[in-house]
Amino acid sequence: QVQLVESGGGLVQAGGSLRLSCAASGRTFCTFIVGWFRQAPGKEREFLAAIHLNGGNTAYAYSVKGRLAISRDNTKNTVYLQMTSLKSEETAVYYCAATSDNNLVGWDDWGQGTQVTVSS
Repeated sequence: QVQLVESGGGLVQAGGSLRLSCAASGRTFCTFIVGWFRQAPGKEREFLAAIHLNGGNTAYAYSVKGRLAISRDNTKNTVYLQMTSLKSEETAVYYCAATSDNNLVGWDDWGQGTQVTVSS
């Protein structure tokens, strides 16, 4: 099992930037994949990006490619999500999750989420 703690959320103006952090502990950090998701009120959870901690391969949802960047610092057991040109409709709770599934389907462990509010 992996324990995940998100941070870095807050209030930002439309067009602004924000960097979220996901600190991991528990299972060996480099053996799995970490992803970022978000869920807005009344909407389904949406996949944003993922990174393999052993090698750094990344994957992005088409809708956010070019504006969001996922990265990792294995020395700190932390994964980051840099978000730019934020829009008001991206107000949501942002979660990180971990999996050992290379198909990015079975996400086993989740953080508690961090709120991001984008004001227009």
